[in-house]
Amino acid sequence: MTQYDLHTHSTASDGSLSPTDLVLRAKAQGVTHLALTDHDGTEGLAEAEDAAQQHGIKLIPGVEVSVSWHGATVHIVGLQLDQQNEVLQNGLRSLRDYRRERAIKIADRLDKAGIPGALEGAGKYASETMLGRVHFARFLVEKGHAQDMKDVFNRFLVKNKPGYVTGNWATLDEAVSWIREAGGQAVIAHPARYKMTNSKRRRLLAEFKSLGGEAIEVSSGNQHPEEVRVMAKLAEEFDLLASCGSDFHSPDNNWIELGKMTTMPPFVTPIWTQWQ
Repeated sequence: MTQYDLHTHSTASDGSLSPTDLVLRAKAQGVTHLALTDHDGTEGLAEAEDAAQQHGIKLIPGVEVSVSWHGATVHIVGLQLDQQNEVLQNGLRSLRDYRRERAIKIADRLDKAGIPGALEGAGKYASETMLGRVHFARFLVEKGHAQDMKDVFNRFLVKNKPGYVTGNWATLDEAVSWIREAGGQAVIAHPARYKMTNSKRRRLLAEFKSLGGEAIEVSSGNQHPEEVRVMAKLAEEFDLLASCGSDFHSPDNNWIELGKMTTMPPFVTPIWTQWQ
């Protein structure tokens, strides 16, 4: 049976499994088509492709691009892209440069809140190319400043808390154009998760579509069936293809597993029907 999971993360961004171990777990969970979509980088794809070929999985080259849109942070997944494309890589490089600047600011704010050594501590958990909030969260849990990852974000890393720094990411236009320049398809990741009104979400979909965006994640990890139905109706209304992805990061998050998503309604058009 064919099983798609088109949104996952490895240690090349903020996942806890190496690209190889991610592929092995996907194989064990019955995934046949796996997209590695690390945040703002494609460094894990070569290793994942080697492992996928060895273990009989079809790897879909992808990325998840961070976007600032009208005061909200949204994520755009790129699928079936040419990871060597210069336009894409220059854009992703600019985001990773910004991530480093942001990490320094987060560490500085935590230091002022009485938590020294956060930059070095978070760095122990990060890859060479990406240092993000998840890595700071792991450091804060390790040092006993919070009980778990959820507690860290609630107390330290969200708006009006000591370690919060506003994101200043790519524009929606930039993200979609980088992905299209690389021959890929742009997908709005987990649209039900954004804290925005229905009218604002519809504006996002309309603008995304006008820029050349092609799909939305109708089914995402740990998503209620009713949300899947609502997202499917939006995909139909805006003439967008439907994608599905667990957004898997770690085996520790036992409520999200590779390949385990609510089945998409039959009236949507899955994105993979456009692939050769």
